[in-house]
Amino acid sequence: MIPTLSLTLALLASTAFAGKRGLAWPWYNKPLNPGVLAGGQTSFIYDWETYAPPSSNGNGGLEFIGMQGCKDCDSSPVGDLKNRANAQKWKHLFTLNEPDINGISPGDAASWYKTNIASLSLKKALPAVTSSTNAGQGLDWLSQMVKACGNGCPAAYINVHWYGNNFNEFQTFIQKAHQQFGGHDIVISEFALAKPAGGQQAQVDFFRQAFTWLDSQNYVAMYFPFVATSPQLLQANDQGAVNHVGTGSTLYSNDGSASAVGKLMK
Repeated sequence: MIPTLSLTLALLASTAFAGKRGLAWPWYNKPLNPGVLAGGQTSFIYDWETYAPPSSNGNGGLEFIGMQGCKDCDSSPVGDLKNRANAQKWKHLFTLNEPDINGISPGDAASWYKTNIASLSLKKALPAVTSSTNAGQGLDWLSQMVKACGNGCPAAYINVHWYGNNFNEFQTFIQKAHQQFGGHDIVISEFALAKPAGGQQAQVDFFRQAFTWLDSQNYVAMYFPFVATSPQLLQANDQGAVNHVGTGSTLYSNDGSASAVGKLMK
């Protein structure tokens, strides 16, 4: 446990949701309908930005979570953050996307968070870090940010991403994050197997096991399998993701219906 964590994170009780599952919704998803996967266990949607999800059906009945994924950028100006949050009636806010591998130091992130995020009256998540085990990345980076914050970075959640080989690795990582950060609630805003040899069926088997386990963990507040799009749209717009994860984890089929993975979301 990090000694200063109790001063840094607001220890809030886990929120009771209809379901913990959510859609990680890319910017190129205009043709798709989030309502196809809404309801049941699926309650949330986010798009790595502070603008509303581009889709054929708005939020699709899901709660939109804004994400100030960059320190400041044209698509999500940090100066517009509060107004966008108020206009869209957010309850939650995600912050920096993978700063640990994108050249943002823990100290800079702490200063940025204090200036732009700390005072907002929302349930906030600390920056979303990768599952890298390299020094200065992943949970190590987040630990350094927490220390740099002192008591100035109140947050409801830790936010992590994970890509790896099997369920046991995933479970071990999530348990470690929970233990390392004072038993605090966790959001997993991206996760999937890293391009498994078994393709879609391997992803289905992994997510079925992961969803069941995550639903049983009180400290897991929300989770978002990667990714809520179709194979065709992913291949056309994010070759990096295709190379790293493949298309077997997409929640939609090319015709806009729920894929084999997407059907697990209900």
